[in-house]
Amino acid sequence: LLIYEEIDNIAILTLNRTNHWNALNTTVFEQLFKIVSALDTTKIAALIITGAGEKAFVAGADIYEMSTLSKRFGEELSRRGNEVFRKIETLPIPVIAAVNGYALGGGVELAISCDIRICSTNAIFGMPEVKLGINPGFGGTQRLSRLIGPGIAKQMIYGGSYIDAYEALRIGLVNAVYPQGELLEQAIKMAKLIAKNGRNAVAASKKAINEGMQVDIDKGIKIEE
Repeated sequence: LLIYEEIDNIAILTLNRTNHWNALNTTVFEQLFKIVSALDTTKIAALIITGAGEKAFVAGADIYEMSTLSKRFGEELSRRGNEVFRKIETLPIPVIAAVNGYALGGGVELAISCDIRICSTNAIFGMPEVKLGINPGFGGTQRLSRLIGPGIAKQMIYGGSYIDAYEALRIGLVNAVYPQGELLEQAIKMAKLIAKNGRNAVAASKKAINEGMQVDIDKGIKIEE
């Protein structure tokens, strides 16, 4: 369900459930956690996460699986998803999401657990959970508001509506938009540019930014020091 490859010191992780639009299920979460936990970050300088095919990055959680879960197992799925995404978020190396199509619900939540997001021109973003009678369960209510501001995040989450690649660029959800055929190439180019820099300096900068966002400026400066 996942394809892992390395190009020099760049790792590429591809979610490969094209028949299900790369939807997240318990098996995918377990494989994601295993691969991310095993990354040799002394060797790998950056990680790229993308989806297989041209239709979807990740079209959310697997609704068919979710519909069969009890309340207890549903809560466990949410907990596990949060654990995996937090693992990605706190990796000491930069993580780039190459969003190659639909990113819905858990797909957005996976993307925003990464450091940088770029997308293809056909990318569509949405948080449709409320249409199913549930709230975002993999950190969407927390990371999205920190990234694009609470007003726009609330509009996306409460409305459950979709936005295209250029609207995502306008609101700061993604850093850049590229043609589908160039997306992975551009992600690799960005990762290689980062990989040329001081490994410890990049890791320290990531830690300072991530931790500093949660505190006031004076405490943030202390973290940087």
